[in-house]
Parts: sequence; C-alpha cells; structure tokens
Amino acid sequence: MNHDTRPVGWVKAARKTFESFPATVRDRVGTALTIAAEGGRADIAKPLKGLGAGVMQIAVRYRTDAWRVVYVTELAGRLWVIHAFRKKSKTGIGTPKAEIDLVRGRLARLRRETMP
Repeated sequence: MNHDTRPVGWVKAARKTFESFPATVRDRVGTALTIAAEGGRADIAKPLKGLGAGVMQIAVRYRTDAWRVVYVTELAGRLWVIHAFRKKSKTGIGTPKAEIDLVRGRLARLRRETMP
C-alpha cells in the first residue's frame, strides 16, 4: 500500500447498498476507490456538479443497469463513500434529484460529525 493512501470511510447505508451490487460492479468500484485513496482519479470517476469541490461520482454500466457510488475526496483526512445506488431513470444521464438531495444531506451530516 502506498504510504500516502488515505483511509476510506463509509456512510453505513452506502456500504450496505454497495454490498448488494453485483460482484463485477463492486470490483470495478473498489479499484476506482483505491486509485482515489492514492490521490488519483479513475477513468470511471468524475466530479458530481453542484455539490462542491471534491465530490465525485463513480459510474459503472453493467448489463442493462447503471450503478453509481458517490464519494468525497477529503474530509477529516479520509476519503468518504457517502452514497451508492442503482440508477433507475431511463431519461437522460443526469443523476436524479432525489439522489442528489440524499447526497447533500449525508455530506452535510458527515461534515458536522467530522469537524474538530
């Protein structure tokens, strides 16, 4: 392990949902999270707009579904996974508002809980 690798923290609900993803999707997301923890950015990760600097979304297409994991690159010295979901919307590529609202709420709570 790279000595500059940040630890990865998980919001409990995000971990639970992530564990229900197909193994292939979990493997791809796991690799992308490792790259992020080491300070890089996987080709399947991109900024999630409108939520501030460092909020990223990993997108994996598998079979007929789209799987998403949202993380924040730096909060209290960790990379935090704050949301995981299966994108059900068939209209467009945008992240559904309900998912964005959930991310926004979890991010605010996490910031409050991790601030010194």
